Amino acid sequence: MIEVYRGSINTWECDEMGHMNVRFYVAKSMEGLAEFAHAVGLEHAFRAGGPSTLRPRDQHIRFMREAKAGEPFTMVAGVLEVSESSVLLYQQIDHMSGEPCASFRTWVDHVDVSTGFAFAWSPETRARLEALKTEAPAACAPRSIDLSIQPRASAKLADADAIGAPVIGRGVVLPNQCDLNGRMMAEFFIGRVSDSIAHLLRPWRTQLASQAEARGETVRMGGAVLEYRLVYRRWPRSGDRFVIRSGRGFQKEKTHSFVHWIMDPDTGEAWCTSEAVAVALNLETRKIMPATPEMMRALADVAPDGLSL
Repeated sequence: MIEVYRGSINTWECDEMGHMNVRFYVAKSMEGLAEFAHAVGLEHAFRAGGPSTLRPRDQHIRFMREAKAGEPFTMVAGVLEVSESSVLLYQQIDHMSGEPCASFRTWVDHVDVSTGFAFAWSPETRARLEALKTEAPAACAPRSIDLSIQPRASAKLADADAIGAPVIGRGVVLPNQCDLNGRMMAEFFIGRVSDSIAHLLRPWRTQLASQAEARGETVRMGGAVLEYRLVYRRWPRSGDRFVIRSGRGFQKEKTHSFVHWIMDPDTGEAWCTSEAVAVALNLETRKIMPATPEMMRALADVAPDGLSL
């Protein structure tokens, strides 16, 4: 694998949980992707006026260790698979200690900027991609999300309406959130969900904290995402609207998942569908808080099932 990023974590990249927010993991992975583009002969891919670019289509992220302000880290990348016009890219963020912080498995398309459609690699780029083939470390493999499951063919607002999936977020894409080609940058998909999740989970977490306090525990309630999968379906431009609808995935004693659809309210089509695996976290002890059977039932009331990636 080759090094594609070296830096550290800024205070303003950390959220109320005290660790780097998920959007900045994706932002750094995209910066690493731009460096990777140079390594395979696509120096124009992230420059204004370039004929083609690299665009993520299906991305899995596993968060393994917290990343806090001031901590230095590096990112390496390699190729797991190559197809005619796409590559399965592996990226790994490592702390200075050498411990892995996060891993990414991303299907990246080689896209014509003018049409938005994927097209074949040149023979030279294909050869460079093949030369960078590697194997991902087993310790960084997906755990709770099955990547063999194919995303649904389409996701429509009518599907969310049919099961009563709640609205947790709403807004408009801003000019400073778009790239040189006028499309929303990848980190704002996951970032908008991160901004909105409190509307879904705050009441449930408040009840969970109250139960813990009744047991004599000191609790400052929060949460942490362990894994994420995002299917990037369409790329909005500045001024495009979005609405986020959410449903329940699986429920276990210590982990749970939610499916989030970022939708275009004007067309009823999905911009992005995603699934997040998370835990409830006591911020005083930095330990996972298991849910009682009562709270697991309460979690089922937060959002209906029926949405899928």
